[in-house]
Amino acid sequence: MKDSLKQDLELVDRFLDAAWAERGLGNNTLDSYRHDLLKLASWLEQNGSELRRAGRADLLGMLAAEVGSGRNPRSVARYLSGYRQFYRWLVREREISEDPSVLIESPKQGRSLPKALSEQQVEFLLDAPDTGKPIGIRDRAMLELMYATGLRVSELVNLELGNLGLSNGVVRVLGKGGKERLVPLGEEAMKWLKLYLEQARPELMKGDQSSQVFVSARKTGLTRQAFWHMVRRHARAAGIERAISPHMLRHSFATHLLNHGADLRVVQLLLGHSDLSTTQIYTHIAREGLKRLHEKHHPRG
Repeated sequence: MKDSLKQDLELVDRFLDAAWAERGLGNNTLDSYRHDLLKLASWLEQNGSELRRAGRADLLGMLAAEVGSGRNPRSVARYLSGYRQFYRWLVREREISEDPSVLIESPKQGRSLPKALSEQQVEFLLDAPDTGKPIGIRDRAMLELMYATGLRVSELVNLELGNLGLSNGVVRVLGKGGKERLVPLGEEAMKWLKLYLEQARPELMKGDQSSQVFVSARKTGLTRQAFWHMVRRHARAAGIERAISPHMLRHSFATHLLNHGADLRVVQLLLGHSDLSTTQIYTHIAREGLKRLHEKHHPRG
């Protein structure tokens, strides 16, 4: 490895340490920053430059190369956002005198609506696990909990026993940026969670100890990838033919709440959104669902 690239890697690590200490960014965000900055450092090295010496033309060249390779505007905008944070930090640390990202505009991108399952599809998915087995009870409890609370996948798989307030019917969630929120569990989620904790989890752990709520047959916590595969498997068993992702349960949670008259600000609090505009996108899905119901059932629809 060239000395210049090695110095770039050390610089990125310093930035990530500062971002974690100053803003409390989550691991997923830090991983994205690291991936995108190392990609930039590698591209600059191949083109005879480095992170400290990069100018506006270098950054534009990197972004143009990504667009040319078929990268979608949303990903390119994410790259640029990370670069801006990094170069602002470099200026503040007096590593450089000018920010090369300051005059670069983000690519225009359409706002895609999150995809949600219908209420019937959710019921089919929840009923799919074989609850005659410990793993099936665990899967049912995870699906019920995610749909009942709208947790992010990372929040679900990282949930610890100390976060559960079963006596009060709530779960304490550590969300993005280290922000905590309390979310009610609901009766069905409570029922399956208690069954899992009392019967299935002890069988899976076989006497071992873990702070993680949801564990695998190997007595370790589940990864986001493992949960993704589990959801896909149960969706196929439930006869859901459309492409499905775990995050669709979070989208379904928000959409179905709004369909049944929940206040938008309440949904914002439950989801852990810092900005109401992020939550408002679900109102578009709710309206589309109501329009379809009207067209189907109203005599003049």
